Amino acid sequence: MLFTKMQGLGNSFVIFNQLGVAKEYQDYSQLAQIVSNVSFGIGSDGIILICSSDIADFRMRIFNVDGSEGKNCGNGLRCVAKLLFDQKYVTTSSFTIETLGGVMSVEVEADKEKQVQYVTVDMGEPELLKNKIPMQGDPCMVSVNDPHSFGDDVYQLTCVSMGNPHAIIFVEDVKKVPLEKIGPIIECSDLFPERTNVGFVTVKNSQEIEYRVWERGSGMTMACGTGACAAVVAATLNGMLDRDLPITVHLPGGDLTVRWDEHGRVWKRGEATYICHGELMTYTNKFSSMINENEE
Repeated sequence: MLFTKMQGLGNSFVIFNQLGVAKEYQDYSQLAQIVSNVSFGIGSDGIILICSSDIADFRMRIFNVDGSEGKNCGNGLRCVAKLLFDQKYVTTSSFTIETLGGVMSVEVEADKEKQVQYVTVDMGEPELLKNKIPMQGDPCMVSVNDPHSFGDDVYQLTCVSMGNPHAIIFVEDVKKVPLEKIGPIIECSDLFPERTNVGFVTVKNSQEIEYRVWERGSGMTMACGTGACAAVVAATLNGMLDRDLPITVHLPGGDLTVRWDEHGRVWKRGEATYICHGELMTYTNKFSSMINENEE
């Protein structure tokens, strides 16, 4: 299987182009666990499949490190958009990509060599009602600065879906948050029937925020595109940011620009970069057995 490994702000993916493939691989969940493993596979935050679509120009499927299928991925979308344009699967600067979280519109900005440098993604309108995120509680209510207990700790959650669920928490300094301890507790809480991404945010000023994330199914990552969008929406809902201004989101892997416009749509602009191209030859039966044992 031929692959391209790409990264968006340090959020890395192994991408398999399935366009025109007569017979697709069957067990993508296991493949993701194998490929993502740094010791037995290639090493990544998950795998992405580029497929044909009946409702958009292309379709993207993403599988996390633990084998679960994700609904959407902002950094992954930028990588896919760059690959499709650079490899001339599309010649227009604007096109659409289907995800489990909906159809996304993307616009690429190419350099003099006609290689994509920046990608802007129309992430659509955020979902705020609890039944749309989803989370427990009154389905017709929103969760803005909503206190919830997790063990001995209480956190004020603002919850947003950008095609996938996000629980946003505001703190004075994101660098001091023990994310590897708190993240999995909130991710797997009964409050979220489909689990959730967990993001911590520090608002620096009216046009800058810092953001760290524990991603559902992948753990602590360098960046999360949908999470950056959710963070801007959450900060705006809490009166910390103004609507329709471009906000610079500082993540461990780099910066994104996010704008929640006056019509309710969220726009995200950032880079995507190639790491390597290669061919996946095989994997050890030992590691395959390890995965099966863990699933049991």
